[in-house]
Amino acid sequence: MISKRASKFTSFIVMDIMAKTEELERKGEHVVHLEVGEPDFPTPKVITKTAIQALHDNKIRYTHALGLLELRQAICDFYLKEYGVNITPDQILVSTGTSPALLFAMLAILDQGDEVIISNPRYPCYQNFILAAGGKIKEVQTYPEDGFQYRPKDIKKNLSARTKTILINSPSNPTGIVMSKEQLQNVAQFDKQYIISDEIYHGLVYKDRAHSILEFTDKAFVINGFSKLYAMTGWRLGYCIFPKQFSQVMQRIHQNFMISANGFIQWAGIAALTKAQKDVDKMVKIYDKRRQYMLARLKDMGFVIHVEPTGAFYVFADARRFCKDSYKEAFSITEKAKVGVSPGIDFGSGGEGFLRFSYANSLENIKEGLNRLERYLNK
Repeated sequence: MISKRASKFTSFIVMDIMAKTEELERKGEHVVHLEVGEPDFPTPKVITKTAIQALHDNKIRYTHALGLLELRQAICDFYLKEYGVNITPDQILVSTGTSPALLFAMLAILDQGDEVIISNPRYPCYQNFILAAGGKIKEVQTYPEDGFQYRPKDIKKNLSARTKTILINSPSNPTGIVMSKEQLQNVAQFDKQYIISDEIYHGLVYKDRAHSILEFTDKAFVINGFSKLYAMTGWRLGYCIFPKQFSQVMQRIHQNFMISANGFIQWAGIAALTKAQKDVDKMVKIYDKRRQYMLARLKDMGFVIHVEPTGAFYVFADARRFCKDSYKEAFSITEKAKVGVSPGIDFGSGGEGFLRFSYANSLENIKEGLNRLERYLNK
């Protein structure tokens, strides 16, 4: 019999859209993928060469449960250089992607029934990590005119004696919005709670710069990794930065559930942090050209962009002029226009009437996809 907890896990609808695109492609249809948040670039050669060399050097054994000391030190150096914050290797857990890192942070913080404040809309999987760790979701509504960012007064009125943590994501999925220094400070003021900051899209910023929550509080868990910035989604390498007092418990959790991340891939992670910046800069410039093109085209079609996205690789477009049911509309666009898009409802009730478009695809494909979408809308 399926457990009550597992029965409460919600679907990740974008994966259902992808399943539909695969079905169409098996029938010989050509589908343009604007639904998936995965870099279309190859992993930089300096990273792959390092991984291959590590395999040749037989670096294939278990590592320390927290991860290779060399990689953890490289992460410390990176956060000092990028954000001016001092962390030590015993504050870092390296795991097989950011998803387990987030789950283990939840397990370390939450007791049964503890509350986690999350925004509506937000990344769909967050709520399931909270449920898996025995926590309760406390939704805080956010609004398009604010770029779907928290209003401090709304956080305050949702706090209770059981509130353990506040979850933030900047640059954001699905909106592409980057939290300002002031917005991060507004969240950091709630210092009785831990803050979990999902920073996986850091580095993919096209105006100004992204700030880490660690610049404003040390009572934070930072989730980051290599998938998005370094085009390493299938490599499965991520990490969690946490307050020092959690070092032993994070180590124990990882020992039991993962043992360690892949050794040779951790060596590749060091190369990513120390040798791949030129490759990253090239990718960011190309993403920005795609971003600007997509924004202009969507506006011309009649979509409303309430706040310009300046990070990640998503545009969360207000489609209420065209539809009321984003789920049905996304599947209709996929089936009839042969363009994969993500429905806003996937990200919470606050996303209903919106569609998420990803520009993690070539400019040629984006143009073709938006041409198809325009013809579909004109019909």
